[in-house]
Amino acid sequence: MDKILLIDDDEGLIHFLSRFFQRKGYAVTSCLNGGDAVNKISENSFDLILLDYKMPGLNGIETLRRIKAGHVKTPVIIMTAYGNTDLAIEAMKCGAYDYLVKPFEREELSRIVFDALAVNRQMKEVVFLPDSTEAIPTSPDKHPLKIIGNSKKMQEVYKIVGQIAEKDVPVLITGESGTGKELVAKAIYHHSSRKDKPFIPINCAAIPENLVESELFGYERGAFTGAERTHIGKIERCNSGTCFMDEIGDMAPSLQAKLLRVLQEGEIERLGGNRTVGVDVRIIAATNKDLDREVREGRFREDLYWRLKVISLNLPPLRKRIEDIDALVKYFLFRFSEEYNKPVHHISESALKRFYSYSWPGNVRELENCVRRAVLLCSGNIVTQEHLLLLESKDEYLLQKMNREQLIERIKDKLEDIIPEVLSISKQDIHSNIIEIVEDTLITKALEECGNNQVQAAKMLGISRNTLRHRMKRLAVKRSPLLL
Repeated sequence: MDKILLIDDDEGLIHFLSRFFQRKGYAVTSCLNGGDAVNKISENSFDLILLDYKMPGLNGIETLRRIKAGHVKTPVIIMTAYGNTDLAIEAMKCGAYDYLVKPFEREELSRIVFDALAVNRQMKEVVFLPDSTEAIPTSPDKHPLKIIGNSKKMQEVYKIVGQIAEKDVPVLITGESGTGKELVAKAIYHHSSRKDKPFIPINCAAIPENLVESELFGYERGAFTGAERTHIGKIERCNSGTCFMDEIGDMAPSLQAKLLRVLQEGEIERLGGNRTVGVDVRIIAATNKDLDREVREGRFREDLYWRLKVISLNLPPLRKRIEDIDALVKYFLFRFSEEYNKPVHHISESALKRFYSYSWPGNVRELENCVRRAVLLCSGNIVTQEHLLLLESKDEYLLQKMNREQLIERIKDKLEDIIPEVLSISKQDIHSNIIEIVEDTLITKALEECGNNQVQAAKMLGISRNTLRHRMKRLAVKRSPLLL
């Protein structure tokens, strides 16, 4: 249950807000002045603080400064009847998450509180690396997040994270969907000098295109119809902290220029504004796209690309670190058996072999979901093959999901594994031998797929029927009687 602290000298407002939040399932504590609030915060932990600006004794800004001086990570929302831009800027400079102008609409209150609590969870959700020297806390209601895997490729990732976490530079994380890019971004944040400051994730592909600019950079009052107050954007809210920009490859070119300004000049300009606002934000960006290609084809700014790529981290797909599967499965089994209160602690040898032979197009996220489902369906204490739901490579669903680039990448991966073996056998006529083997295999598989129908197989291969017959004869393909 999220815990909210209300600080206001208006007892009527305290009563209203307490009932409002309690009905939504939050635990509420209240104070009538800043001094008492500072004492309560030093003795208790809260998930969100709503703080009135104008109070006797310590006003809201002074109280906020004292709260932040105690290195409290809890988001603070300033409440005020004086909704001018200068107050908003002052509050943000002092570390406020956002501000609310009295009287406020319940919908707006709910939205800001929901967002702030989500940010609080992100900031306090520590990600542990293998062999971490930090003590991993145990919680009865939540399993700690860990990055799992001791393969050579993952050891390289940990090494880079350790080297750059405290260096105040942009980081670009690349890798296929489901490889754990956000988890690594959180690990960098929690091992950085900004770990006591905000961490705000932004999915550039999830925000509607017409709202991206205002969500990221904010807007001034009157900037457009319905803009009744100055809105602080996510990047400005993240001042002094870390902003994780996921799916950066999907950002529109016009916004790329504004982000470049953040990196180069450390400033933004709100929509509808005529003055710049200074920001001190560390950007960690992530994408599953090939940004080199996006730059070449004009969809991503080259200058922004190089600004983001001061440090780059490429996360390997699960198929390239299969030696980590056993540890990952054990971790997820323990985590979900605890979460769902089920005594499922083992996996059969045949099920584990199936995991090792699978290609994992959805990477660690797919493995996590597969184990979660298996734990839920398992009636005993051991996961078997019957509890697994894995897609075959020939499934229509997978073929639709796997784009051409991913398919080429998988072919390259397999060739990288087998070419060294070929080279160790023979140093002569390698090209012709490889071509012959591939051609033989393609023809055999195409005929099998088409039920030995030569016309359909030739069409699938993109060659004439006569060419197919000639190559079948030359390569001496063994087949069943043909269906003409």
